[in-house]
Amino acid sequence: MPLTIGGYELPGSLLWAVILFVIGWIISAIIIYVITKVFGQKEGFGTAFLAALVGAIIYAIVYLFLGGLLAGIIAGIGWLIALATLYEMSGLRALVVAVVVWLVAIVVGWFLPTIVGPL
Repeated sequence: MPLTIGGYELPGSLLWAVILFVIGWIISAIIIYVITKVFGQKEGFGTAFLAALVGAIIYAIVYLFLGGLLAGIIAGIGWLIALATLYEMSGLRALVVAVVVWLVAIVVGWFLPTIVGPL
């Protein structure tokens, strides 16, 4: 079954799923890294990669069992705990960082497909 992204049809395969996951993971890690640096965190790019991966894993597991909005809320709380732990920050600071990461990810997700033009 073909995969459609932004109105463009891609061949549906596990390879494409892995490629898109890795691209999303890299973009998420870059956003997390930049935002945590803005907030004065000292951890490096590896921690940002780990935070992005942990967030994806938490969401996937919770969504598998619950699905829908409830999964997003519970996974979000789980990611806040992971973020606070990985970056050794308070829960409130992790919440602010997560909200800024989320807002930047929305903007990037809106602009990124239009930067390269039609595929």
